[in-house]
Amino acid sequence: MSRTLINFFAFQVGWFSCVLGAANGLPWLGVLIVCLIVALHIRASEQPVHDLQLLALSMTLGLVFDSLLVSSGWVNYPSGMMIPGLAPYWILAMWALFSITLNLSMGWLKNSLVLASVMGAVFGPLSYIAGQRLGAIELIDFRSSMIMLAIIWALVMPILTFAASRFDGIRKSVQFAPVQKLNGGE
Repeated sequence: MSRTLINFFAFQVGWFSCVLGAANGLPWLGVLIVCLIVALHIRASEQPVHDLQLLALSMTLGLVFDSLLVSSGWVNYPSGMMIPGLAPYWILAMWALFSITLNLSMGWLKNSLVLASVMGAVFGPLSYIAGQRLGAIELIDFRSSMIMLAIIWALVMPILTFAASRFDGIRKSVQFAPVQKLNGGE
């Protein structure tokens, strides 16, 4: 089985573990599984420091943007909230998990920052809708939440995709595809 396919399935396991754990009052369980998945990914990485830099950036963006959603009153997380107004710890684990897909199963997005933005605007909000349907989150003001999530993910995806080109821990010879496109293909 290819590393990309393993990465895709590992992400699914981690995502469902976090969401279902949070929905059932066991948010730590998903975090534990994500930590294992991320640790295995980092261990197999050609350049683990790059993967850790991408992970830190992703978690920082997640903390800022998901905390914005919480403090604005658009999203409520029934479990895993350690500090009122801040994103729950299991969501931050999901941002870490997401970061390890950016150079593997979602690495194809590095060829187009515009496509990354569009995909983020569409699939970011859909992920939150799925989380609500499974009982892990509550979208208080659905319309406002969807608009804000679409904007957030339309911004976050190209930022993280560009960063993934810079911090590619998977390949020793890093290709700067988005940089080349921005510079006219030089």
